[in-house]
Amino acid sequence: MPFSVLILGAGSATPVLNRHPSSQLLTYESENFLIDCGEGTQFRLLENKVRPGKLKGIFISHLHGDHYFGLIGLLSSLNLGGRTEDLLLFGPKGLDEVLTLQFKYSQTPLQFRILYTPTDTSASTLLYEHPCFNVYTIPLSHRIPCAGFLFQEKPHKRKLIKEKITDAIPFDYLRQLKNGEDIYDEGGNLQYSVAEYTLPAPPPRSYAYCSDTRYDESIIPIIRGASLLYHEATFQDDLAHQASTRFHSTAREAATIAQKANIGQLLIGHFSSRYKEVDTFLTEAQSVFRNTHIAEEGVTFNIPSTPSTDVSLLPDT
Repeated sequence: MPFSVLILGAGSATPVLNRHPSSQLLTYESENFLIDCGEGTQFRLLENKVRPGKLKGIFISHLHGDHYFGLIGLLSSLNLGGRTEDLLLFGPKGLDEVLTLQFKYSQTPLQFRILYTPTDTSASTLLYEHPCFNVYTIPLSHRIPCAGFLFQEKPHKRKLIKEKITDAIPFDYLRQLKNGEDIYDEGGNLQYSVAEYTLPAPPPRSYAYCSDTRYDESIIPIIRGASLLYHEATFQDDLAHQASTRFHSTAREAATIAQKANIGQLLIGHFSSRYKEVDTFLTEAQSVFRNTHIAEEGVTFNIPSTPSTDVSLLPDT
């Protein structure tokens, strides 16, 4: 099934031309979920030919403006567009109060329900269970309560070998084989073996999103082995002290986390406005973790089944 992330914005708090505040679109099969919603996110969706009305849910990491100032505008536009379907919303405590106040004083009655779930920013907990994946919080070390998100695909069933399957095999047996169960007859003799009739299932894929955080190895057990990690890299190594005091990370620190957590591939973003070019971020990170890529805006990154040497880049969607 398609499992990908489209980078809508990879800038930090201070606006600069050609870089936008934090926002990403995670797609699983045909369902879309927004991760953070910086100012102008709805325009970025339109520019990338994504229909905002198709969003199933929104995840907000924390209440610094560059991560959620686009939310009220997006919700208002969905309302004007006639949305009636429920919208899932996950975010830190207080987000519901902010939205309620804004809608109150703009006298905006919503025509759809927002199903709000507060995030736990102090511990990793199961936040949302989808039929195909689970979402867990990742407590991050930032100046205000902040949580990243781990999207963990559920295990797949084994694949039947088509050439081995005949009409004589009952459907219930096929289901058991896909579940990894051998079939025995009444006498206890092996009738159909998993090894003979099926192929191993592809390993579950996972995507970890770590928005704003200083270097913190406590997240490593949570994100260990993730197929793809997005980790902020606001500063470069020469400003490591400033990064720490401002509760941010450097490109080298992001790469170190990826290396120690045995990540498949790393994306870095949230670049400070002081840097006009970002190639040096990539050089710094790749000196520690070679399979690092810039979270380039407008690019879709496929989340691979197994670690590989290159991220698959697709056209704008």
